[in-house]
Amino acid sequence: MSKNIKSLAILALAVTMITACSKSNQTPVVPQLQQDNSKQVLAYIQHLGFPASSIQENKNEYIVEEDILFPKNMKVPVDDGKPKTEQYYTGASTLLTLANSMNIRLKVDPSMNSMMAEINSAINQWNTVPATSIHWTIVTGTSYDVYIQNANLGSGICGQGTFPSGGAAGGLIRINIAQIAGNSFAQRQRTITHEMGHCISFRHTNWAAIGEPFAAAVPGVGGTDASSIMNGGQCGSGATVLSTKDKQATSALYP
Repeated sequence: MSKNIKSLAILALAVTMITACSKSNQTPVVPQLQQDNSKQVLAYIQHLGFPASSIQENKNEYIVEEDILFPKNMKVPVDDGKPKTEQYYTGASTLLTLANSMNIRLKVDPSMNSMMAEINSAINQWNTVPATSIHWTIVTGTSYDVYIQNANLGSGICGQGTFPSGGAAGGLIRINIAQIAGNSFAQRQRTITHEMGHCISFRHTNWAAIGEPFAAAVPGVGGTDASSIMNGGQCGSGATVLSTKDKQATSALYP
């Protein structure tokens, strides 16, 4: 989530993106198949409307909008093949299943131990949204859905999160502690809450204002929302609690 970009627009939902980090004993992927899947992921990202100039690549993933991750080994969702030029919503298939939304297991890497209070505060924000199935819990074992860790993401990028895949929450959150350490407690908590929002399918609320392509208005929750915690480009300066419309959108998507 980069700094110094103005905010405005509707709370929106995006496409699914990552497999859960908790899986083990997976069959090794041969290099050629891995390369082919990487090409499919890249093609899928571009099909969603993201220009090539906005896609960054590293060894294991593609990064768009600076804080959203597309693993190269992700399972590419089945798509209808139609271009998304006249609508901003990619479909209900991008949501978590009811069972998965009711128990999102978050494992905290030791590198994040200094921010346990902020993590718990972020969890409390999502768990206290009225009339929604979304519920996060911290786990310490080997089975989990989302892994949160400290990472050096470079100057100006405060955190990164992943979109869901196959009805499960996005499997990884990275927090740039070095970048947000000087922020207030409330702002550090905001960064974590924001990235958790990506893991349950939320796109940047101000996607249009900051030049991001295509997103879908959450049914029944229209209008602009300068107070949304899901606004991008506001690390250290944005809203520190879920807005009324953030809560309404969560309830609408996960009743």
